[in-house]
Amino acid sequence: MSETSTPSASTSSEERETTEVKPQASTFGSVVFSWRRWWLRDVVGTVNQAEVIEKRREDCLLSERYLFMTAMSAGIAVLGLLLSSPAVVIGAMLLSPLMGPIMGLGFALAIGDYQWLKQSARSLAWGSAMGIGLTAALVYMSPIQTITQEIAARTQPNLFDLFVALFSALAGAYAMIRGREGTIVGVAIATALMPPLAVVGFGLATWNWTVFSGALLLYITNLITIALTAWGMARLYGFKTTLSARNTIFQNVAVASVFIGLAIPLAFSLQQIAWQTNAQRIVRAEIQEKFDNRSLIDALDIEFGTEPLTVNATMLTPTLLAEAEGEIERALSSRLDRPVELSLIQYQVGTSASAAEQAQLSAARASEEAAASARAEDLAQRLALVAGVPESDVLIDRSRRRALVRAERLEDANLAVYRALEERIASTEPEWTIELLPPAGALPAEIPFDENGPTLEGTRALGIIEWAANRIELPIVLTGDADSATAAAEILSSRGVDVDVRPTSGPLQARWGQLRTE
Repeated sequence: MSETSTPSASTSSEERETTEVKPQASTFGSVVFSWRRWWLRDVVGTVNQAEVIEKRREDCLLSERYLFMTAMSAGIAVLGLLLSSPAVVIGAMLLSPLMGPIMGLGFALAIGDYQWLKQSARSLAWGSAMGIGLTAALVYMSPIQTITQEIAARTQPNLFDLFVALFSALAGAYAMIRGREGTIVGVAIATALMPPLAVVGFGLATWNWTVFSGALLLYITNLITIALTAWGMARLYGFKTTLSARNTIFQNVAVASVFIGLAIPLAFSLQQIAWQTNAQRIVRAEIQEKFDNRSLIDALDIEFGTEPLTVNATMLTPTLLAEAEGEIERALSSRLDRPVELSLIQYQVGTSASAAEQAQLSAARASEEAAASARAEDLAQRLALVAGVPESDVLIDRSRRRALVRAERLEDANLAVYRALEERIASTEPEWTIELLPPAGALPAEIPFDENGPTLEGTRALGIIEWAANRIELPIVLTGDADSATAAAEILSSRGVDVDVRPTSGPLQARWGQLRTE
């Protein structure tokens, strides 16, 4: 009896365990099934895939508009890079239409459409070639061929560039699939496709292989990352080959070949980025390990394109170590398996725990102050140049970010020219108030009016008069038709101009008045 009962008890125990496990497995499976059903029905099912594909096809066409906007974007980008003006570079990003064919590559790969893939690649190739050719020509003809900070920043892809391209592509693909295309403006700025292409043109024009190859690698890395991310997002949202025309075996092989071809340079770039990221970690660790925990690395710059590899570091430490530079250099050469040239500058700071941090903050403030001073000096030089005066005649108020200069009379220059010069300088310094005071030259000969008020030409004339009166601080005398003169006076008075109306016959004209004495 006892032998018979034992198996029964064991079986009962196993059955209980099985009974306890089954609900858990069933619950997990039901959660996965519910989530998958929700994704397919409530997310993928709400996407009008045919409409999305149709819009993406339009963005990939090799049209006159596409080529023109690419050329304008490239021209603006290279000028912004040469002037080292981030605002101008951002303007080029906004105009660039390169995002369209790159996204088209990803969507074409997702649905296996060989013709669309070929069209996207053709548009991208022509746009890239036009961008490189135009920027190279502009740089070749330009007297400025120095490598600015904006150019140097786009000569070597790093891990952060890769992540920017990845996250931007995720946002861009999602916006295109879900119909939120207003987001694409921000994506265009973030991915910055045109500036590295312009730097490629710069490297070609100056025969600088390091700049050329580094910028080209950055451009290709961004391009491939965006295309493959778009492919992944399209597949995730259910885009399949059934949406395209019947594919031949040759087309499938061609699509697969393109996919592999895109992946090879990306893998090379990823390998290089991974090595450089690890090298930065090793360099920082080796330098920090040589000093005690009260020390702090204030600045670290690694030039991977040189041979030997160049490392420049600044250390804030309470104890100066005479042999540190040589010992760290040998350790880095051994760990990186590559010759390393280290330049280590040590600054002695206090011995308290926070002394290094305080010294670093002071150094950062001093660096920022030096940069602001250099920017102000550059602004003074440019204002002196356009005004035709010595640099000492330019008044710079750095605390209020205000610059003022009184221009000399320039040959064949009217008030509109002086105004344009001021606006050109002001566009490069949006945080500053720029005032170029012109000589009291002749005001616009006529201010055209019609029955609706000032014409387009009249509005321009009033704008010049307003600007000149506020700069020279002299009153304006308006002569001509009474109604037109009164209307013009109201417009100018509302803008802070002292106006005297003297109705006469003939067209509406303006001249300088005399300062009123009390």
